[in-house]
Formats: sequence, structure tokens, C-alpha cells
Amino acid sequence: MHSSPPDSSAATHATIAQVFREEAGRLTAALVRALGNFDEAEDLVQDALLAALEHWPAEGVPAKPGAWLITAARRKAIDRWRRRTHYQELLRQLPPEPGAAEEPDDRLRLIFTCCHPSLAREAQLALTLRAVLGLTTAEIARAFLSTETAIAQRIVRAKRKIVEAHIPYRMPEASELAGRLDEVLRVLYLLFNEGYLATGGPAAFRRDLTDDAEWLTALLARLLPDQPEVTGLHVLIRLHRARDRARMGPEGGLVLLQHQDRGLWDRAAIAAAASLLEQASRAGRPGPYQVQAAIVACHAEAASWEETDWPQILALYDVLLRFDPSPIVALNRAIALRYVDGPAAALQTLDQLSGPLDRYHLFHATRAELLRALGRAIEARAADLRAIELTANPAERALLQERIEGA
Repeated sequence: MHSSPPDSSAATHATIAQVFREEAGRLTAALVRALGNFDEAEDLVQDALLAALEHWPAEGVPAKPGAWLITAARRKAIDRWRRRTHYQELLRQLPPEPGAAEEPDDRLRLIFTCCHPSLAREAQLALTLRAVLGLTTAEIARAFLSTETAIAQRIVRAKRKIVEAHIPYRMPEASELAGRLDEVLRVLYLLFNEGYLATGGPAAFRRDLTDDAEWLTALLARLLPDQPEVTGLHVLIRLHRARDRARMGPEGGLVLLQHQDRGLWDRAAIAAAASLLEQASRAGRPGPYQVQAAIVACHAEAASWEETDWPQILALYDVLLRFDPSPIVALNRAIALRYVDGPAAALQTLDQLSGPLDRYHLFHATRAELLRALGRAIEARAADLRAIELTANPAERALLQERIEGA
């Protein structure tokens, strides 16, 4: 039975694309769990998606698209395997036909498989984001500040390694966890960031991605309650989402933190998240996600923008730089520095990052703010225009254009 009427309109195709993004990772995980073969699972997923593209525009999107895709994947597998000598054995490995009970979400186990230590670090992240969580190669490239070609090559190499090395599909043992948890956390962090402020596509925000990131991180926190960095990331996501209602203006525009109506923030969620962070800190094993969560907590607990504890935030960024000496962290530290030592000091620090961040739009947007605060309006306009060139997010582009026109 189908929930949407037959229609070949652009709206139907957009719906199909959204369903694919939501269901492809779940289907891949279910097939890898059943077959133990990453390449074959991914091939069957592609076959199922192609079948959907053939049927759904004419017949409508199914009420349960995930179940439809599982059934399609099973049929494609049967067609492929019919002539193989161990056909019956292969059939027993397939996921069961969808019934009343929902299949368990197995993506977390697949994430750990993709983050196996025998894979290169960059390949782990790219493969997980693409195959398990449904980001496009272009979105991953933007998240890594890399090229689509480089990312595609990483994904191909990682898939080949999984097959050749017979990497097992399972959660790691306790003794294996330390070498793989950092990468899993970074995957979930990048997933949340892409949903919180999309780097491509027509939507400014991707609630499906933020929902996935929060759900998977919460699951990981339940599985590993003695890992404070897992709790740290869970808290970080919950604190950001507690401010969701204030992030969009009445006409759908992006509202920056300093202009948000703090009465719309979920204060109960903020307090609960801060309590979790305090519990994690008692373990005495600080890490970058706990520090980032503490920074966001400083913002979330301030009654107003003017009451923000900028010296504390700057001190926390100094700690974060020791864990993660990346140019992105240095950029955020420069923003905090502005409110402690002034825009001139912040601009001097920021300009030292022009090499690694020249193609990062927030570098130029931040630089424009500092230049404008120093009365250098012409340079500020040029920096804002450069930022517009480098971002595809419609809400960010609109905000930057509004800033240029209002200067």
C-alpha cells in the first residue's frame, strides 16, 4: 500500500530523494549484518534504490519505504544468486521479509566496522559518512575541506580493504575500543554538523541528520556509560538542539546566537545536559568533546549575550587547542578573543590562519565582522562577498547578503 499518490512531479522526486537519504544507511547495515560482505551489500542497496526509482514515481512512495527496499533487495539478491551452487545457503543469510515487527537499527555496528584501525583515518570517516549515514561525496568533501575526487578515492580504497582484510562486522571488544572510538565520535560529530547547518542542497538545516546523530550518540552513551567523551558529545548535541526553536526567524532566516530569543531555549534540556557533563567530568579524563560541550554550556547558561562569560570561553578554547590544534578551533578562539581583548587582537590572530582557511567561508565571514568593527568597511564588504562565494547554504548566503546591504 502506498501513502502518496502516483505523481512524477518534482515534489515526488524530492520526497524519493529524502527517503533514500533516510533509508539507505539502515538498509546497508541490515545487509552487511546478514551477508558479512560490504561490497555485495552496497551493490544490493543500489539495485533496490534503482528499483524504487523505476516504480515509485508512477506508483507513489510506499507507506513503509524501508520495508519496500528490504523486499526489493531480497528479490535482487535472489535473482543474482539463483545459479550459484550454494544458493539455498545464501538465501538463509538474507534479512527476513519485513513483518509487523521492525528490524533493529544496526547502523552503529556498521559504523564501528567502517572505523576499523586497519583503514586509514580519513578513509574511515569518508566511508562511514557515505555508506552508513547517507551523505553525498560532495557533502563529505566540504566537511573535510577537500575535493570530491580525493574523497571518492578514499571510499573506494576503504571498501576494497574491508573485503580483502575480512574485517568483521561487530562491535569491538573492550580492549579494542580505544583505537576506534575516537573515529566513531568524529563521524557522529560531522554528521550532526552537516545537519545543524547544511553545506549543500536547498535546505539550510537537515533535521533527519541531526536526529540520526543524536539517536546514535545516545545509543553509544547507553552502551558505553564509562566513556566520558561519549557523554561529552551527547551533551554537546543536546545543548545545541535545546536552542533549535530560536535559530530561525519568522521568515525562515538564520538568527545568530547574539540575536536569539533566549526565552525560546529549552532551559530544562540545558540543565539536564549540564548535569550530564558534570557527571562526565568526575571521571577525570577530559577530552575535546567535553571541552566543546563546556563552551556551549557557557553560552547556553548565560541569561543574555552581554552576560556571556567570554574569559571562561577563551580559557576553554585554549584547553581545546591542546586536544585539537586545528585551524577551525583557532578560528573559534579568535572569535572569543574579540570579546576579551578587542577586534584588533582577534583580527591579528585570525589573519595568521589565512593559508589553511582561505576556502572556508566562516573564516571570511568572521574576518568581515572584525574589519567592520574596526571601521574598515570596504575590506569588510570584500570579505563578506568572498564568504558568499564559498557557501552553498541558503540561510548563510541570505544572512551575509543582508549584512552587506545593511552596511
